[in-house]
Amino acid sequence: MLEYRIAARRIDAEGSVANAKMAEVRLDTGLAGSPDAFNPAELLLAAITACMIKGIGRVTPMLDFSYSGVEVSLHAVRQDAPSRIVAVGYELVVDTDESDQRLELLHKNVPKYGTISNTVAAAARLDGAIRRKS
Repeated sequence: MLEYRIAARRIDAEGSVANAKMAEVRLDTGLAGSPDAFNPAELLLAAITACMIKGIGRVTPMLDFSYSGVEVSLHAVRQDAPSRIVAVGYELVVDTDESDQRLELLHKNVPKYGTISNTVAAAARLDGAIRRKS
């Protein structure tokens, strides 16, 4: 089994910082919000996008799928009581000359191997679409 480690510390009333390996991420942990850092919900969405982009990089060699770029957009819906994300919608935009059928095959395979997307899908509705970059 793989294990992950991260450490975070509060900097001041507006924010914190998280460290993993040699990387550092500013966190919006203040009550007023901070425009120059990710809040916890945005961090979760960023983790899903990174998972999907990494997943595309993982499955394209297996599928012999050719592409030159990918963009991911997410939209989450939060309920108030109890406070939680109940749905995440996504759009994958792939810069490719592959056929529509092969694009759908890619879409089918990306969630299969995504640690973060599979974890989120077990707790909230996660669905979306894939399209070719125009």
